[in-house]
Amino acid sequence: GRGAEKRREEGQQRREAAAPNPARLLPSRAPLPALAPRPPHQQAAPLRGPGQAALPVIYAITPTYSRPVQKAELTRLANTFRQVARLHWILVEDAAVRTELVSRFVARDGLTCTHLHVPTPRRYKRPGLPRATEQRNAGLAWLRQRYQHLLPPQPGVLFFADNDNTYSLELFQEMRTTRKVSVWPVGLVGGRRYERPIVEKGKVVGWYTGWRADRPFAIDMAGFAVSLQVILSNPKAVFKRRGSQPGMQESDFLKQITTVEELEPKANNCTKVLVWHTRTEKVNLANEPKYRLDTVKIEV
Repeated sequence: GRGAEKRREEGQQRREAAAPNPARLLPSRAPLPALAPRPPHQQAAPLRGPGQAALPVIYAITPTYSRPVQKAELTRLANTFRQVARLHWILVEDAAVRTELVSRFVARDGLTCTHLHVPTPRRYKRPGLPRATEQRNAGLAWLRQRYQHLLPPQPGVLFFADNDNTYSLELFQEMRTTRKVSVWPVGLVGGRRYERPIVEKGKVVGWYTGWRADRPFAIDMAGFAVSLQVILSNPKAVFKRRGSQPGMQESDFLKQITTVEELEPKANNCTKVLVWHTRTEKVNLANEPKYRLDTVKIEV
């Protein structure tokens, strides 16, 4: 009787001693609430601040088309854009309809994104012809349709963000102060380590380039940004098909909206490379079966 009761009491004491003490498990501060999904109009926390609302919006027009590396390249670009305050991504597919892959990607990327689509006519898909003309023009048309009649004028900056480039976050800080058209160097382009505008006394006076230095604007598509107001003030400025030669699209477009003398050098008077035309290595799919053999369907 009493011996058994004593043994039960001792067993209870041992169990209580072994049990974790709730007081020891409490954190030194109140636990953080569960993270809610970030609304698409908000940006990554490190770049938030009281003055963010006053920043001009950066509009990034990105043409894209279906290929094995498409999702990988869009993912890399989205990871950069997520760190940029007040950026609006205009993603334009070269397709007759929105594809499921890109639609799913846009729905999950957490960015402010407008998803457009327009197909390139078959006659323009020949090697040697300019690419992504229709897609860039569709992005310009969307901007004009949305902002043309808004008063007061909306502050903003546009640039053409191809998804095979690599961007330094510093580039977005540089371009955001664009008054009309700003320019900067581009790395790994034109058969050289870099190309750049040559600047003297704060003005562009020439071009350091490995290909056709006689171009009016010897610059890569990744090497300039344009004020939204310039885009709206020049409603007929588009990328041309007729009469445009490969490598001349940048010049043909910029001639319609500015002059070399008006260009605004960025990146320490065009002496710093903040964007690289890296491109993605061609994928080797030699061992990919002609018909799906896996039991599950996986999106790549």
